[in-house]
Amino acid sequence: MVDTGDIAPDFMLPSTAGDITLSALVADRRVVLAFYMEDKTPGCTQMLSALQGEYDTIHELGAEVIAISADSLDSHDAFSESLGGCPFPLASDTDLATAAAYGALSDDGKSMVRAVFVVGKGGRIIHSIPWFQPGSTAQFFDIFQALGLE
Repeated sequence: MVDTGDIAPDFMLPSTAGDITLSALVADRRVVLAFYMEDKTPGCTQMLSALQGEYDTIHELGAEVIAISADSLDSHDAFSESLGGCPFPLASDTDLATAAAYGALSDDGKSMVRAVFVVGKGGRIIHSIPWFQPGSTAQFFDIFQALGLE
């Protein structure tokens, strides 16, 4: 698994906002990469709802959010709609290649785990949470601290 201080593996994935390339995004902003298991599951819904609820603050801190799962774009569109519209893109990593590059795979390698990586401008990981717990206020606060919130 990649860790704080490592260069974030670049990727290009289709998303609800079109194709996304990490290197293009981190050229001028920080990025919160949120890997999650599956659309419309309770824990993942809680995770994305929390990011959705704090998106304005994250954006004000100069960062973008990208949520990544193996689900299809059709599934992502339906999930976004069920959330009342998602202000950040949901990316589709159907072959799990991006999740594998980040070490965000289950032990059997057949699905993703919930993990969050904060990538700084230029592409270095400035914070990593390899086992993100959606109900953890402390982990969520750590993301804000990595983005510079005092």
